Amino acid sequence: MKRDFLSLADLPGDELVAVLDRAAELKRLRRAGERHRTLVGRGIALVFEKASTRTRISLQAAIAELGGHAMLVDAQTSQLARGEPLADTARVLSGYADAIVFRTFGDARLRELAAAATVPVINALTDDAHPLQLLADLQTIREHLGSIAGRTVAFVGDGSSNMARSFAEAAPRLRFQLRITCPEAYSPPPAEVDASWVTVEREPRDAGRDADVIVTDVFTSMGQEREAEARRLAFAGFMVDAAMVARAPAHAIVLHCLPAHRGEEIAAEVLDGPQSRAWDEAENRMHSAKALLEHLLG
Repeated sequence: MKRDFLSLADLPGDELVAVLDRAAELKRLRRAGERHRTLVGRGIALVFEKASTRTRISLQAAIAELGGHAMLVDAQTSQLARGEPLADTARVLSGYADAIVFRTFGDARLRELAAAATVPVINALTDDAHPLQLLADLQTIREHLGSIAGRTVAFVGDGSSNMARSFAEAAPRLRFQLRITCPEAYSPPPAEVDASWVTVEREPRDAGRDADVIVTDVFTSMGQEREAEARRLAFAGFMVDAAMVARAPAHAIVLHCLPAHRGEEIAAEVLDGPQSRAWDEAENRMHSAKALLEHLLG
């Protein structure tokens, strides 16, 4: 039976930890000069309906280093742009590839493709979730702070974003406290907030208190460009700056999934400062992708 990765829930707790452990191991072995060719002869279709840098390149690198080959499907230059049904695309790609990675808009579109595919489907970002990024973020937190259980993660910005919602999904599964600080109009969906593990607050000046990890993301995501001015006004005061970070313990780290807008959601001195782990986080996209592909494809 095929295994999809559409959200973190598709990896039971022990499997999620195993994937994170394997990602750390693969990173260590790569730095020691060891390579693992566990995907020799495997082809992975990468279907992108939204722009991408880290997700696309990290997956291409991961597949190549594991001995497989990536088949990039640009929606704008494929028959998807001319209205070919997703189900037809899924059936065709299932005959060519051992897995399909899909970056798209609404979650329903992802699930439509996954329902028609006969090979594993991986969520490379939707408007609702970004579980691939969460794997890298969780790997980075464990790498620098040890176990994530019992830690406090502060997410500052758009609480309704795919990143905030994926962190909210991860918190009860890995048993860390998540504090989302956002304007009321940009709160996460109440049904996705487990009150035992996730709290929602409004005052950005207090966002860094007691936080082991401070996370932010762009205030205006892909597809929201028409809202840019309204969002700029709504998120005034929510920038992760040095004052916010100073309220956190000295060991706290700062994450940003990138691309970043310095001076908007994060100050340049923070993103490029000593507590930033954004660059490790970006590198870990490759290692966590390797571990996930190995896990799903055996």
